[in-house]
Amino acid sequence: MDPMGLTSTDPLTDLLNGVRTSGAVFHQSSLTGSWAARFEDGSPLGLAVLVRGSAWITPQGGDPVRIRAGDVAVLCGGAPYVVADDPGTEPDVVIRHSGRCTTPQGEELARPQIPDAGTWDAAGADGTLLLSGLYTVDSGAPGRLLAALPPLAVIESDVGTCPVSRTTFEEITREEPGQQLLLDRTLDLMLITALRAWFTRPGAEAPAWYRAHSDPVVGPALRMLHSDPARPWTLPGLAARTGVSRAGLARRFTALVGRPPMTYLREQRLALAADLLREPDATLAVVAARVGFANAFAFSAAFKREHGISPSEYRMREGVPSRPGHA
Repeated sequence: MDPMGLTSTDPLTDLLNGVRTSGAVFHQSSLTGSWAARFEDGSPLGLAVLVRGSAWITPQGGDPVRIRAGDVAVLCGGAPYVVADDPGTEPDVVIRHSGRCTTPQGEELARPQIPDAGTWDAAGADGTLLLSGLYTVDSGAPGRLLAALPPLAVIESDVGTCPVSRTTFEEITREEPGQQLLLDRTLDLMLITALRAWFTRPGAEAPAWYRAHSDPVVGPALRMLHSDPARPWTLPGLAARTGVSRAGLARRFTALVGRPPMTYLREQRLALAADLLREPDATLAVVAARVGFANAFAFSAAFKREHGISPSEYRMREGVPSRPGHA
């Protein structure tokens, strides 16, 4: 425990705490010859694990990156990307929302699945075997996680390995009670392991707030703000709980994090609110209360200043179904 009675956590635990998937979708692709698949599923996070062979991943607007056997790629933000044998190969398969597979013209295709027991080497010794997991977030605040990652993060096999074995992947093909939960938690484990390797790899450039967690003053302040963002925090109150002066906390926090404590708190509240607004059943009043605003009006005004659009417009843009009294 730290001096304020708040359990000390490392920054990765703080970043991932409460973020978990529901309805994870896995694909297995056994590939030979010339091939390419375009992912347009819109998932906020996706993982690609190359079990055998090599491939190229090209995020939208980015440069192609080659991955080899044992590498894990984390794709962040929901923008389309292409996985191919060569950067110049045109996609002939498109992976859409909820794992639907179509041709580029929109014709439905059979959905590729993770391998059945005994078919792990279906592509043959010279083929490419690619496993991909599409990540949907149903709780927690992924906004801060997404902001901490580039559109494409590749964890090479000599830095970190996929913790899921062939036996585990064969197990999750079995149509038995709890299968979806097993898929969800398997993808969570893969994500945590990949990000732990990413943030601790040699030469890692972690966000300023991530590095600030190790500071004896700013670290506890960050954990307090993250653990209870709805609390009516003030700079004097936060300084008192960290055991330093108001000016001392403001100066040290700004130097390490890049912005003053209350500015950082406001940004985190609005990032959390953006995630909560994707929940169809959350009213503006509920969202406002959960992120620390006095009422829906104050929240709406602050949200529009930050994002340039109202909460209701944001929901429309994100495709959230509208309900009476929710906008």
